[in-house]
Amino acid sequence: MALILDALIEILRKPTIGDVVTELALFAAPLWIAVLVGLFVGWAWRPRWAAGLVGVGEAILGGRRVPPSETSRVNSLEAQPPGSISCSVFDECSGKVDKMVAVSSPDVESEKLAVTGEDLEHLSKLVEETDGGPVWHKLMDRTLPTMSYQAWRRDPETGPPQYRSRTVFEDATPEIVRDFFWDDEFRMKNGWDNMLLHHETLKECPTTGTMVVQWIRKFPFFCSDREYIIGRRIWESGRTYYCVTKGVPFPSVPRRKKPRRVDLYYSSWCIRAVESSRGDGQLTACEVLLFHHEDMGIPWEIAKLGVRQGMWGCVKRIEPGLRAYQIARRSQEPLSRCAFMAQINTKFDSDDLRTSEVSTCSTSEVVEAEKQKNWTENIPKFLVIGGAVALACSLDHGLLTKAVIFGVARRFARPGRRL
Repeated sequence: MALILDALIEILRKPTIGDVVTELALFAAPLWIAVLVGLFVGWAWRPRWAAGLVGVGEAILGGRRVPPSETSRVNSLEAQPPGSISCSVFDECSGKVDKMVAVSSPDVESEKLAVTGEDLEHLSKLVEETDGGPVWHKLMDRTLPTMSYQAWRRDPETGPPQYRSRTVFEDATPEIVRDFFWDDEFRMKNGWDNMLLHHETLKECPTTGTMVVQWIRKFPFFCSDREYIIGRRIWESGRTYYCVTKGVPFPSVPRRKKPRRVDLYYSSWCIRAVESSRGDGQLTACEVLLFHHEDMGIPWEIAKLGVRQGMWGCVKRIEPGLRAYQIARRSQEPLSRCAFMAQINTKFDSDDLRTSEVSTCSTSEVVEAEKQKNWTENIPKFLVIGGAVALACSLDHGLLTKAVIFGVARRFARPGRRL
């Protein structure tokens, strides 16, 4: 840091502005070239040799490390026996509850479900902030006339950054919001999620509503698109909905070079009615608590920067999409298959689930984001990371050399730590 400041001071002492600009260009150009080359080459190479460094193999099943031998502790939440079941369909326009009947398939029921009661238990702990994870740091707080949004992030010791958000939609029911997020056809038709290029249902269980779907999502021009194989399921307690989506293995769909498959993916939310911000005491608003993390094959520091810059642009498109969805449902448009499956939920008692959990002290306190650091402290961090990527990608001395380079770079880039 001292060397960089000394060099900048010497440049600023040049007699003319032209000399200062020239010297600054000569000083900065090699560094930025190293950063850019390192990023591009690092993104192309990283998944080939670094997958083992982040523990992807342990986290494929739901974004959390679960031993293969571990069995469900919530027996009451398992699938019902095969047979015909009914599901309630709430009509927002008329206020009536219609009944639909789905007949299950014995072949599907005999197989292990992609999403189980353990996933519900994990999501419940995230909602109640009793999962024992690191502290949440606030990123954003925005408000629109009919929507409010807050977001937090935390960095676990292993794995990618994790995000938590709270969105409140005015004049929306939990049932409509549940169907809206589940409806892949409307996502593409309306375009509110403009990153979704393709969706396909690979497998479904009409008894529990569990689905396995394939997504292909668009990434920036310098990255290949990404493929997701997602298992998803919804539980209901009263009018509170616990919606779990996570990456799952699906051997019958082979991997391809492009689009690159994302194995570590977790995106789950809790949807429930809350009081309106109008202060009338009516439960006419809908709250969505979202918990999300994934390993896209991009360096996590760069991914965090991209998420922070693009988060609000993506979020503010959701609200117009939801209002369009409400209009479509009021006009009695036919339900898509995905929306129909969203209405097949496993019912449970949330109080029983909470009492079954061991009482622990939560370390998940929500705190405000750290104050913005001095801009001079951020320069070495980006230079060290970018230079390390470029150096690691230009050397061909095996995994150990690359691991050492990245380890040293990460320690240098984090203030307050020693080698």
